[in-house]
Amino acid sequence: MTGKSAEIFVGIDVSKTRLDISIGGGHEYWQVANEERGFMKLIERLRSLHPTLIVLEATGGLELPLVAEIASAGLPIAVVNPKRIRDFARSVGQLAKTDKLDARIIAQFAQMVRPGVRHLRTEEEEHLTALLTRRMQVIEMLTAEKNRSYSTRQVMKGVLQRHIEWLQDDLKKLDQTIAEFIQQSPLWSGKEKVLRSVPGIGPVTGATILANLPELGTLNRQKIAALVGVAPVNKDSGKKCGKRRVFGGRAVVRRTLYMAALSATKCNPKIKPFYEHLICRGKEKKVALTACMRKLLVILNVMVKNNEFWRRETA
Repeated sequence: MTGKSAEIFVGIDVSKTRLDISIGGGHEYWQVANEERGFMKLIERLRSLHPTLIVLEATGGLELPLVAEIASAGLPIAVVNPKRIRDFARSVGQLAKTDKLDARIIAQFAQMVRPGVRHLRTEEEEHLTALLTRRMQVIEMLTAEKNRSYSTRQVMKGVLQRHIEWLQDDLKKLDQTIAEFIQQSPLWSGKEKVLRSVPGIGPVTGATILANLPELGTLNRQKIAALVGVAPVNKDSGKKCGKRRVFGGRAVVRRTLYMAALSATKCNPKIKPFYEHLICRGKEKKVALTACMRKLLVILNVMVKNNEFWRRETA
């Protein structure tokens, strides 16, 4: 059998303890435990099926070990936003919700939409991402403890202060570890120097982009903006002309790029006048800042592509 009839699409619903797997329109269904032995059984069976595409939802990190194992096995896998699955389910009239039905609807989504395959991240990217994630967690704890110190009773202020100092020390060590890790890689070290040459791009922004946006410098300006989620999408219908909005994309990169663009509007000789020009034209500050994020991203994309350091004429 050849052609589309030979294609196999797999949907996997991930929960804390179990994986629900559906093939195609639900003609075949089974479950395995969400742990290493379950992964091995699942991968062995999937290999025998030679699937066209395997799709699962992003579930706040629960899916990451499974995604890593499937990608390492060389199987085509895509991770999608749960909202896309819910919207698809409503569009086909699937209102009921069980783990089995979710797996089936994900498989149908895979067949109809065919989202892009997720490529395996390198070990270096995974390691750097883990360091950056931990850094973010430490900052969140540090902020929370500082806020508590303002309202806590005097008897607890000493305890809080010691914890704040410990977190600050931990943050310094993490920053040093991240910097050393990047410098150990000849490729990353060169890219980081290019990125850091741009006014407004600091060490955290540079590291975040290196770990979470390996496509930088390999795509055109439209595709890189859409990938990060800073490309405005039209909302027009008939005579109605809705506001263009940005959404989706890589949230971690977008959040970091927001802070970099905010800094660039004050110190970058290319971004600052661009931002002021948009404000003078009556654009909302948020809209103007989003435009600056896109412009800054495009500049970085060109610089990395050409392996050139910052200059005003770039982009």
